[in-house]
Amino acid sequence: MASPLQPFPGRTVRRAAFALAGAVGILLAAVPASAAPGTPGTAAEAAELVAARGHDLEALAETFNEARETLRAQQAAAQAAQVELDRATAVLAQAQEGVRGVARTAYTGEGLNSFQALMISGSADEFVNRMSTLQMVAGHQNELLGVAADANAAATAAAQQVQASVAEAQAQYDAVAAQQADLEKEIAEYRAVHDRLSAQERQAVAAAGHSTRASRSERTEQLAASSAPVVANSGAAQVAIDTAMAQRGKPYVWAAGGPRAFDCSGLTQYAFAAAGISLPHSSRMQSQMGRSVSRSELQPGDLVFFYSPVSHVGIYIGGNQMVHAPTSGDVVKVASIDVMGGYAGARRIAA
Repeated sequence: MASPLQPFPGRTVRRAAFALAGAVGILLAAVPASAAPGTPGTAAEAAELVAARGHDLEALAETFNEARETLRAQQAAAQAAQVELDRATAVLAQAQEGVRGVARTAYTGEGLNSFQALMISGSADEFVNRMSTLQMVAGHQNELLGVAADANAAATAAAQQVQASVAEAQAQYDAVAAQQADLEKEIAEYRAVHDRLSAQERQAVAAAGHSTRASRSERTEQLAASSAPVVANSGAAQVAIDTAMAQRGKPYVWAAGGPRAFDCSGLTQYAFAAAGISLPHSSRMQSQMGRSVSRSELQPGDLVFFYSPVSHVGIYIGGNQMVHAPTSGDVVKVASIDVMGGYAGARRIAA
């Protein structure tokens, strides 16, 4: 005999839908507004616009990462809902077959009907008891059928709701991917303007930029040469730091999670995965994990976050330094946590 089906967890589905709605709102708010390309008057202005749009692209990459995480979660929920619907459908079919069996038995006379109960009963009380048993069997079958039908209807509604959430998450994912293409096109246009400007001006800007980059590189190398090896307070944090530091020199690539290229949250996810700690590929999602620590409490291995809403993350290594994947056109490297601007806080993931 089929056992009653447990109700589908409708509250869980509703919570997932509300969570998706909140996530979509955050994602839409986080997508950078990109103005139409202007006409820079100098190579310096063009270079500034390229850099600014590069930061927008990094922020958008983190929005894309979160949209991808949300889509994956909704797809997993849809698969679970389908499994539950298949189970509910099977139990409903079994309950229907049970009721049909009782009906066939009564119709063909294979079982005990009311006339037979009267004929074989020795007393009125015995007849009443037999009839009560018949009614109880029929009632139990109908009760099972009702429970199974209700569960099947609930599972069907839940599956439809989750599928709608998947479609919404997919639409958000596609929208962010399209914005990424638009931003990359805009950056290419600004670079083309820069390239069209006078060779003399371009050379001057390039020389100044090279000098600045070289100066920063020298300061970083001097710091690295004079500092002791990074020592964390836990084994997991040490593994994460060592893994991230081993990626230095690998290029920043939009939405990449290694091992040949990384974006900022892809690097932190990769580093902590080596330590057995699972992080989502999203700086904003990572900023909600672990426990918050103040800047004065920072320890090697803490995640440090930047901008509002959060769109960049690095791993603190001590001495006011972090290892991170900066932005498009750059590589994984060590830098001051002040170089990004917009410090937004820190979280301790590995105790």
